[in-house]
Amino acid sequence: MNLNNAPSGFLSPTGVEITFVLVGLATLGAAVLSVTTRQIVHAALWLVVALGGLAIEYLLLTAEFIAWVQVLIYVGSVVVLLLFGLMLTRAPIGRSPDADSENRWVALAVAAAAAVTLVWVVVDAFRCTWINLHGVVQGSSRATGTSLFRHWVLPFEALSVLLLAALVGAIVLSRRHDDATRAISSDAKEN
Repeated sequence: MNLNNAPSGFLSPTGVEITFVLVGLATLGAAVLSVTTRQIVHAALWLVVALGGLAIEYLLLTAEFIAWVQVLIYVGSVVVLLLFGLMLTRAPIGRSPDADSENRWVALAVAAAAAVTLVWVVVDAFRCTWINLHGVVQGSSRATGTSLFRHWVLPFEALSVLLLAALVGAIVLSRRHDDATRAISSDAKEN
């Protein structure tokens, strides 16, 4: 039996499929560490690893446009904005007992229910859908750009307004803390 001419199937994965699974496992591990760590800065850095892993997965799926949007928008903007907000609000850098609400089992149950629901909805939605592997590439920049700017402009802009509101909120919170500190220090100097 000549293995070089054997068709690849479910039980004979290619290098891309093996890489996809390994990167997926690393991304899953980073995501779990992001939500289980007690240090908020470490959580943000694990989030960078998880979002970077998703970008690699998109590249492996030949969706280059989505991969670079993932890197530019989520890794480059959202995480930087999160870290900037942490610095402005003077969040504790080390271990913080306030960051743990002791509701791990409730959170785990909600996460499991959400995961099962999401998998069920996706499987149900695409049960009868077949992908033509020899047709036009669906993840190309042209197809994605057309879909994005035709159907998804409003949610994309709403996300940018949400990020702007988060930044303004962080600035307001940091200024309020500065004003309270100044008032306390001026009262202490007067007494």
